[in-house]
Amino acid sequence: MKKFLRAVGYILYYFIARHLPCSGLPYSLGAKGFRGFCARLMLDKCGKNVNIEHDAFFASGKGIEIGNNSGIGLNCRVAGPLSIGDDVMMAPNVTIVTQNHEVSDLSVPMRLQTAPKKKVTIGNDVWIGTNVVIMPGINIGSGVIIGAGAVVTKDIPDYAIVGGVPARIIKFRNQNND
Repeated sequence: MKKFLRAVGYILYYFIARHLPCSGLPYSLGAKGFRGFCARLMLDKCGKNVNIEHDAFFASGKGIEIGNNSGIGLNCRVAGPLSIGDDVMMAPNVTIVTQNHEVSDLSVPMRLQTAPKKKVTIGNDVWIGTNVVIMPGINIGSGVIIGAGAVVTKDIPDYAIVGGVPARIIKFRNQNND
């Protein structure tokens, strides 16, 4: 039954809901609720008051968990295995990568050298800025802020504010850094 419901959610989302207007627009016509309905069918776990924005892509939704009051932003691209906590804000154009390519075997084209998937975990109360890229296997702590355009290649501890390419800790929210 779960496969059937996932398939129904997939069809409804990718053929209709994904193309509806952004949630905050006065003419959105219930797009937030309809995309949330599709997400509950497709995702492994979907909390309450989840906001999936216009043109977000999350493949079949398999392996993706999203907590209460969290969202996948406008034009975002995510894949499972992925766990998103509660109260996570994701700005437009965020990419969360869970699989990459191997490059070590010179006798095989890189496109054929797929590495195993690595789970990305995002804690609670996280703000992910516009155009952020999060690489496979990353753990992001709770209370983290990731600045726009950052490329996250290493785990981020709780309450860190990070930015840059590659992302580096700028300061911590829970410390007096005057």
